[in-house]
Amino acid sequence: MKKIYFVRHCSADGQHKDAPLTKMGIQQAVELATFFEKEQVTFDLILTSPYLRAIESIKPYTQLTGIPIEYDERLKERILSEDPVEDWMEALEKSFMDYSFSLHGGESARDVMARANEVIHEITRDASINNVIIVSHGNLLSHLFNQYDNSFGFEQWKELRNPDIYLLQLDSDNNSSKLECIWNPDNY
Repeated sequence: MKKIYFVRHCSADGQHKDAPLTKMGIQQAVELATFFEKEQVTFDLILTSPYLRAIESIKPYTQLTGIPIEYDERLKERILSEDPVEDWMEALEKSFMDYSFSLHGGESARDVMARANEVIHEITRDASINNVIIVSHGNLLSHLFNQYDNSFGFEQWKELRNPDIYLLQLDSDNNSSKLECIWNPDNY
């Protein structure tokens, strides 16, 4: 059984790709490290979006364990539009209802899922990888989660926390999967 731990990055100072974690986000990253240390899982791979907020979210854990971080462009934040969007929430909600919807210069949900699924398919095909951490962004993760839990949509995206952790367990023998939120910040 493969286990993929999806991490939405910690609180950051903005949406720019080089936005650092906030002071609270830095503390959250330490809490993530504590969480993963308590899980006592040997990770074969840690993949992260190349955005600074994603990298900084998992860095305390990698410093504890010595597991290297691998950056993957396919895990970067979704581009909703090249242009400023007056009501971006409405546009985002529409993208959850119509996977082909996109704004000027932006990615559709279908585009985002295609690039994220490339990563997942590579992991599932590699027999040497059993336990993985993937650090990315709420929009990409929400669309990916919808494939494993079709009730996961726009409302669930709005409920995601910074950080958040979802565990996807994939059983290759009978093609079954289980997705569940396993992050409880009150414990850290």
